[in-house]
Amino acid sequence: MAGTDMPLAKLLEHLDRLAQKALALWDLPPNAHATLLNVSENATYLVKADGGFRAIMRVHRENYHTRRAIECELAWIDALDRDQVVVTPGHYTGRDGHAIQSCTIDGLDAARFVVLFHFVEGAQPDESGDLTAPFRQLGAMAARMHDHATSWTRPDGFERLVWDDQAVFGPQATWGNWRDAPNVDASVRPVLEAAEQTIRSRLAAYGKGSNRHGLIHADMRLANLLIDGAETRLIDFDDCGFGWFMYDFAAAISFIEADPSIPALKAAWLRGYRSVRDLPASDEAEIDTFIMMRRMALLAWIGSHIEAPEPQAMAPHFAADTARLAKIWLETVSQHAV
Repeated sequence: MAGTDMPLAKLLEHLDRLAQKALALWDLPPNAHATLLNVSENATYLVKADGGFRAIMRVHRENYHTRRAIECELAWIDALDRDQVVVTPGHYTGRDGHAIQSCTIDGLDAARFVVLFHFVEGAQPDESGDLTAPFRQLGAMAARMHDHATSWTRPDGFERLVWDDQAVFGPQATWGNWRDAPNVDASVRPVLEAAEQTIRSRLAAYGKGSNRHGLIHADMRLANLLIDGAETRLIDFDDCGFGWFMYDFAAAISFIEADPSIPALKAAWLRGYRSVRDLPASDEAEIDTFIMMRRMALLAWIGSHIEAPEPQAMAPHFAADTARLAKIWLETVSQHAV
């Protein structure tokens, strides 16, 4: 959770106290208690209380989203569920009648936004097995959401993140500068510089037409799918925002871009997508550009979140692996341009 110089262990101590204090903001059954599930951009807690009550509490990272941005996320989640596009988790209203609460605690400089979501039954797809069927499902789900995004009338003042090349490579990049990530040295920097320039050039030519750019989930990984019998729910819309529709596939393979199964998963995703929505060859042709852009965004993410265990584990090899992917991609792009 970037945005603080506090050691992660100390930060989590404060956030745990904040989560316990925040429980009083909702009308919950007796003996409610919050237990940390994971920490990334936000801290996520499982809330349990008497009578078998369960819910999911999200304590937002400082200075990542405004209150209005979170309101817009919840509005899209509600619309997707109401319009039967995908099944999404609902949220609870606090004692004050608002979905978004604010809570302060001694030891933290600023208040944190807190949202309490309905608990969703289900299990993530088994990532050790054959993933072609789940990726075909992801593709169809993405297509339904993209169709919805092009026709949904957004609330006035709609505010969400933007996932474009400026957000990844610009001076105010959302996750920081990839050049500041661990082990970005002279052995990898030239090929990554070339990749950035090629990505920027290709996407400038590709454009942001309404049939290829709009509101996207931006983190539609298998970890954010929960399957319960015949019903599949999509969770964690925290990164949803405006981007190219094909970026949703790139995000779906975050951190596993070099896996040998990716071509098969890409083909499965495309089959699912085209079962719902037309996809011109010109859009399919840029998918690898978005994979490369997402990979470089993740390199920046590791650098700006290095206090957390997951980035620390990936940091030793991520820059070199990203450079190898970039070299292969640049060679492929060059060959197709001939």
